[in-house]
Amino acid sequence: MLLEFSCSNHKSIRGKVLFSALAGKDTTNEDRILDFDGIRVLKSAVIYGANGSGKSNFIDAISFVKNLVTNSINHQPGQGIRQTSHKLEGIDSSSSYSLQFVTNNIRYVYGFKLKNLLVEEEYLYFFPNRKQAKIFERDTKGFTVGSKFRGKLSACKDVLKPNKLLLSCAANFSSVVDIENAFRFFQDELVIYNTGNQENWMNYSLYQMNSNPKMKDAVTSFMQGLGMGVKDIVVTIDQKKIESSELPPFLSDEFKNMILQQNVDAISASVVYDGFSTDLMQEESIGVRKLFGLLCPLLDIMVNGKVLVCDELESSLHESLVYELLKLFINVPVKGFPQIFFTAHETGLLDLDLFRRDQIWFTELKKEDRSTDLYSMAEIKNVRKDEKYGKGYISGRYGAIPMLNVDFAKVVSQM
Repeated sequence: MLLEFSCSNHKSIRGKVLFSALAGKDTTNEDRILDFDGIRVLKSAVIYGANGSGKSNFIDAISFVKNLVTNSINHQPGQGIRQTSHKLEGIDSSSSYSLQFVTNNIRYVYGFKLKNLLVEEEYLYFFPNRKQAKIFERDTKGFTVGSKFRGKLSACKDVLKPNKLLLSCAANFSSVVDIENAFRFFQDELVIYNTGNQENWMNYSLYQMNSNPKMKDAVTSFMQGLGMGVKDIVVTIDQKKIESSELPPFLSDEFKNMILQQNVDAISASVVYDGFSTDLMQEESIGVRKLFGLLCPLLDIMVNGKVLVCDELESSLHESLVYELLKLFINVPVKGFPQIFFTAHETGLLDLDLFRRDQIWFTELKKEDRSTDLYSMAEIKNVRKDEKYGKGYISGRYGAIPMLNVDFAKVVSQM
């Protein structure tokens, strides 16, 4: 479970912003809340805001942390950490990132600070028996460990560099179970969906539907439940040689020859309807392709109790379809406690019985420096439980919408 995430000086985010998945005092939809060690945790949340207000940058900050934890072990000497700071701060000001999460029924707090594209601070704590204990703390001079872990990170001293995170190094060069668990949360349990990895999700779905009959049946059943008329999904994976004409011209002859000698997977997928079939990738709409690409990873996240962070979930999908996906995620009973946090523009979701006030978040640009502010509807006074949230949002009651102060009719008439 993800409990909290905060960051500062990341793209449009200048001052510290905090997102929390901890439930407030609201008693609505209590069946969707998990009590973990006395902490009430939300299963889902949605973030709204005007274009350019920083929704995607907030998701990008979470993705940045995941990628840095899992990949910084591979950074080469002299290579800086690729991070974009706020325009008015720059890389010579500290950028901070911090998370609270639960994995293997243990709560962890992990965070770090960057400055001049290098690690300035880093820490990892955990809560055995509900009491905070240090696993490690790090600054520019080195690192210290908690009493339970003395001598267990000595192999990291020669590996750790200013452009590498200690969590990444320790997960690879020690055998501390608590560190491995924390690392695996970022590697396996925190899942990011954005425009950059949609192709990977589609490939995963196609391989699953080819090799996992239960997964294929679940996807087909969901499609039929939507009234799409889908009778079957046929995925074929063959081996083929790459043709030289398919390779980009800038590759060296040696590298081209090496690739041409290898076999690659040739994947084809057909969607079967009554009396005909279609090529999924060539003949179906963008929305149908996105749905096929989403469903298998979504089911995997649900079954295995992972955390899905998604930018613009409803893009290319009909509002009612997004509603059904969310209902599936929220209401279908599973063993674990999967979570979904996503950005959206479609306000119709706000009027459906999906979200409490503490599950609805907004991003808005501050007037003084155009930096991103993040706040929950639960922080806004005088918002009733039975209020029409979608209507209130469009009317500007909660902020976080574009305010058009220009008379465009007058401007156009003068052209």
